[in-house]
Amino acid sequence: MRGWWQDLTDLVLPAECGGCGTPRTVLCAECRAALSGAVPRRVRPVPEPPGLPAVHAAAPYADEVRAALLAHKERGALALAGALGAALAGAVRVGLRESRTTRTARTARTVRIVASWTDDATREAGRDTGGVMTGPGDGSWDGSAGARVGGPLLLVPVPSAPWAVRARGHDPVRRIALAAATELRRAGAPARVAPVLRQRRAVADQSGLNSRQRLANIDGALEVTAGGARLLAGSRVILVDDLVTTGATLAEAARAVREATESGGGGKETTAVYRRAAWEGREERIAGPREERAKWTRDAPGMAEENAPTWLIRAAVVAAAPDSFEMNRN
Repeated sequence: MRGWWQDLTDLVLPAECGGCGTPRTVLCAECRAALSGAVPRRVRPVPEPPGLPAVHAAAPYADEVRAALLAHKERGALALAGALGAALAGAVRVGLRESRTTRTARTARTVRIVASWTDDATREAGRDTGGVMTGPGDGSWDGSAGARVGGPLLLVPVPSAPWAVRARGHDPVRRIALAAATELRRAGAPARVAPVLRQRRAVADQSGLNSRQRLANIDGALEVTAGGARLLAGSRVILVDDLVTTGATLAEAARAVREATESGGGGKETTAVYRRAAWEGREERIAGPREERAKWTRDAPGMAEENAPTWLIRAAVVAAAPDSFEMNRN
């Protein structure tokens, strides 16, 4: 267990760079560039576990980045949390921006399909609105300055095992998430950390397990704390971790969040249904009776995913296995 004086000493008098060992600096310029110098990218583990949300990573888990993460996690180099949090915030920004672009494209595609119903009511409505038809709003913050729309942005840390937190003397993922939220708020995002996930059963150390074993080890192990579903309701949920390798833990975290919000009442499911109802109400006169159009829009390409309650869940990490970058199919 670390003493408070050790934490204070590390913050005031850094012994060496967490990435390369250069003396008298928390993280040297070269290591900082390795961590945050490139644009974060979407990563996909191979094989990709079922239920894994879209994951964006700041850097490959290698060399200086690997050393910095291990220094923070295992050796208690707490002064690295700021740099690691900034890298995580960058991954969150890119993920949200790409999410917004994807949803806009899907909505535009669906609108074109609706517009192709060129009966008299459609043409009349097109004249009434100047030819402009709009779909459901996405209520997002896309990472651009001032581009804040909708509810809060919640960073949900993947929980560490209680024994690991006790052994390390701190919770590294939560600490990095707090630094990332601070960075995002500086840019105008309504970000905060929501540590609502917990382990409901013991989980073996994942480090020596392959992808299939990790899936079995973590399956059903996480749950949302009491009252957590209400906190998540109507928010953009970003699962955050320091590292993704097989994706098993993030997939399990996403499952727990979906299960809690879809069954808790008043969560994302209600929000998504409300948006769909509003969209149908505005366009009812274009496509005819609500019952007919509701079935048509539900079956239209892209609408099932657009209306699904889980589209708000994404994930961001500081680092990912290098081959998950190489296999990126975006």
